[in-house]
Amino acid sequence: MTHPVTLALETVLRRTAGETSGATADYIPELAAADPEGFGLAAVGVGGRVFSAGDTERAFTIQSISKPFVYALALSELGLDRVHEHVGFEPSGEAFNALSFDPAGRPSNPMINAGAIVTTALVPGVDAGERFERIRSALGAFAGRDLGVDEAVLASERATGHRNRGLAELTKASGALVGEVDAATDAYFRQCSVRVTVIDVAVMAATLAGGGVNPVTQVRVVDPLVARHTLALMASCGMYDHSGEWGSRVGLPAKSGVSGGIVAASPGRFGLGVFSPRLDAIGNSVRGVAALQLLSEEHGLHLLDPSPGFSG
Repeated sequence: MTHPVTLALETVLRRTAGETSGATADYIPELAAADPEGFGLAAVGVGGRVFSAGDTERAFTIQSISKPFVYALALSELGLDRVHEHVGFEPSGEAFNALSFDPAGRPSNPMINAGAIVTTALVPGVDAGERFERIRSALGAFAGRDLGVDEAVLASERATGHRNRGLAELTKASGALVGEVDAATDAYFRQCSVRVTVIDVAVMAATLAGGGVNPVTQVRVVDPLVARHTLALMASCGMYDHSGEWGSRVGLPAKSGVSGGIVAASPGRFGLGVFSPRLDAIGNSVRGVAALQLLSEEHGLHLLDPSPGFSG
């Protein structure tokens, strides 16, 4: 007999599969070539139960979904005050790749590209390679398994990442960026090119939702306060200039990526991962947004909804 959570995921995928608007990201050539029909959804409870539907074994690059987890790593290493000497807390109300600085010269938050590059550069390491290995190890701890890099996407990122290099130059000029521009952007490009599945993403979300303990491996990855800070930034800034509407309609801390992934978490309950490559004009997965909105509406997942929803 199909578990009710699995049935809910299958039903949502079926009801939103007909949404074919949007397009794959075209400014990174390797992402533009992705199969637009890929569609998967996973839920992982803080107790470790895993539920999934659709293309759950299809690998995709993590892209900006990596940002909250690298932010959590930086917080673990340096603490909240030290990290936020270099990057702000506030929603930008602008696109993910916008030039958005606060009056102190910091990028607005760690979830936009400028802020993420600054955050990546804060992770200790003698060079980009060592810094990235610490990041890759942390992402793997959140996912509960070793994660590799898509070398073709990495090459594409490096070849076309002129705007990100420009943002890094400006953060260097403002005093926000620690270290050299090339080292910061190279580690960031590698971070975005890590390969995951929707189940990996859901486990990562469930690790934050469970106060920093991976529900599958039972390993503590970050402290509860770090998990809380990270979820707070996801709630206010994770969906870029769609974050306000997302908070109203879906009501879960979340982060999107331009490969078509979205990670979402319900503190103390579960993590969700969704993948579908067609993006809207803001850069969020069209089907992913539709699926998570429907799931939230029909199963009482909104954090401000008094109904219990599901957990595992």
